[in-house]
Amino acid sequence: MTKQNTRKAETRKSLLEASGRMFKKEGFDGIGVDGIANAAGATSGAFYAHLKSKNDAFRMALEAGLDEVIETIPDYQRQYGKGWVDAFSRYYLGAAHRKDRACGCAMTAMSPDVARADADTRELYDLKMDRIADLIARGLPGAVEEERRKSAWAFLSILIGALTTARAMADEKLAEEVANAALPVALAAASGCEIS
Repeated sequence: MTKQNTRKAETRKSLLEASGRMFKKEGFDGIGVDGIANAAGATSGAFYAHLKSKNDAFRMALEAGLDEVIETIPDYQRQYGKGWVDAFSRYYLGAAHRKDRACGCAMTAMSPDVARADADTRELYDLKMDRIADLIARGLPGAVEEERRKSAWAFLSILIGALTTARAMADEKLAEEVANAALPVALAAASGCEIS
């Protein structure tokens, strides 16, 4: 690879990483092309040369963010065995993850913008989230696949909703209260228990 090609590849990578961080931190409407380019140490011209449009950058950042979750879940399952759901939930709802919006999970940070995105982006989201639910379901107890999938969707929805609510809180005590209230409910959902 020539120096010029290496530099182009590095610029593209920087722009993709900056897109992910900035969309997670600021939301789609909260950041523009100039802001993303600046965060990557690039020009707006470089942004358009590599990523074409803000919508394309969002879609690529979403895909990269959800792929990260797809890689992380099996890692938790291998590392923690039967305790993976507890470990993952505590990390997901933990203070460090709540406070790190720019490097946090795309499921929570980007889903609200996906709801207003174009059909291609929403189709990509469906595909990736279905894969995430499947990976979670495979790691849950129970013999019936359909029941494990229901539990996986409930588990995901509780975690994403709780993290969204906790991140919206200005008061850290309230954010912690939300996370602490959601944790046992998420664990119960993952175990297939009825939630009362």
